[in-house]
Amino acid sequence: MMKLKTPSKKRVLRELEKREPKLVETGKKTLILHGTKTSNVLNAVLAEIYHLKRGSALKYSKKNENVRPFESGGETSLEFFSLKTDCGLFVLGTHSKKRPNNLVIGRFYDHHIYDLVEVGVENFKSIESFSYDKKLTPHMGSKPFFAFIGEGFDSNEELKHLKEVLLDLFRGEVITNLNLAGLDRVYLCTAVSSNKVFFTQCAIQLKKSGTKVPRIELVEVGPSMDFIVRRHRQPDDRLKNQAMKTAPDSTKKKVKNVVNDQIRGKRARIFIPDQKVGNVALPHKAKGVKRERREAKMKDEETREPAGKKQKDNGN
Repeated sequence: MMKLKTPSKKRVLRELEKREPKLVETGKKTLILHGTKTSNVLNAVLAEIYHLKRGSALKYSKKNENVRPFESGGETSLEFFSLKTDCGLFVLGTHSKKRPNNLVIGRFYDHHIYDLVEVGVENFKSIESFSYDKKLTPHMGSKPFFAFIGEGFDSNEELKHLKEVLLDLFRGEVITNLNLAGLDRVYLCTAVSSNKVFFTQCAIQLKKSGTKVPRIELVEVGPSMDFIVRRHRQPDDRLKNQAMKTAPDSTKKKVKNVVNDQIRGKRARIFIPDQKVGNVALPHKAKGVKRERREAKMKDEETREPAGKKQKDNGN
């Protein structure tokens, strides 16, 4: 039998507890790595994504030849990196003649590849190419807005899938309370065509409007690029069902035989046991019967005592 080794150091135990499955995820780390061959444009794109995800990303600078997510057997190295770094997302940059400036964005579940989206990068502009007031630079820990413009994000399956992956990639840590001052940027995603999306980042600038509500202006701070959707792979149904499971609400008490119907509303079934009124025997020692017998006995004693005395006096 295999022996289960428990960590002897507290530091190792705390690290293992962090990697345990959680009912509610608060954030995902992103793994950024290079493929067999990359270009200068891809190197700059990966560096910009790492800059936007600072604090929740891990970047590998070496080239990886055996990483091919869309090919059978090519995802083994990625799953090993996910197990090693405990990352839930990855961004892979590859460059070839058939697919130049190729970017693969994917998600993991239980250290296995969940889904994949492959896009090509065109018209890339880095943050350094934009001129703006440096006070508008997004601060560390701020939360972004997302604006998806275009009907393709609701009707096209490829763009819908890209929307889900981008939201999961840039949303950062999940929090419950937020200061409005921390909402200082917005990501704009515009569907230009059925497979082309314009992506950029803008800073939010508040101007005076003469009222209590300020006037909002957007200042493009970069980076900006065009995404050409090439290939995508939806998650497997079995794996998707496992990933979508939610923990039952322990605080909510389950009510039996109650159904919520959208048309009829809340319905319930009531079970009434058989009363068996005719077959139920009355108890022998009822309180009312005892009281009646006691009162009748007392009356008999009162009536009998005077009669006995009279008969005794007449005999004498």
